Amino acid sequence: MPNSDLLPSLQYKINENQLALEASIMELTLLVEQRCSADVAGNLRGALHTIDKNEKFIKMTLAVLMTPD
Repeated sequence: MPNSDLLPSLQYKINENQLALEASIMELTLLVEQRCSADVAGNLRGALHTIDKNEKFIKMTLAVLMTPD
């Protein structure tokens, strides 16, 4: 298998990791909102917004890369 064939699979796995991190950050955000600082929770929500904003582009690019030539 050529290395170029591995690229879409690698990017797919990186995207899976990103989604798992997003879920983890959301859990932490909810905990921080309940028990700690609203400022910290706001910072966490900012990170989540960035992840969410980029998700559509990542998925679209992955779909293109994984489409057979």
